Amino acid sequence: MGIGGISPWSLVLILLIVLVLFGTKRLRNIGGDLGSAIKNFKKSISEEEVKANEKLTKQENGQVIEGEAKAKDKV
Repeated sequence: MGIGGISPWSLVLILLIVLVLFGTKRLRNIGGDLGSAIKNFKKSISEEEVKANEKLTKQENGQVIEGEAKAKDKV
């Protein structure tokens, strides 16, 4: 028995069926699309973290942030 009750031969058989159904070109495209999607997701997450850190640093230094400046003008 392999992982979770699936034998290695069952995995090979499943992979062969997927390969026959989709073909190598389509699987390569799907893999590339999935990889670029993950890459863009990680990039956006890191950009959001950088923006959050910059905002926190500005608040700690007492600098006025754009949204706060508008709110202070209304008061």
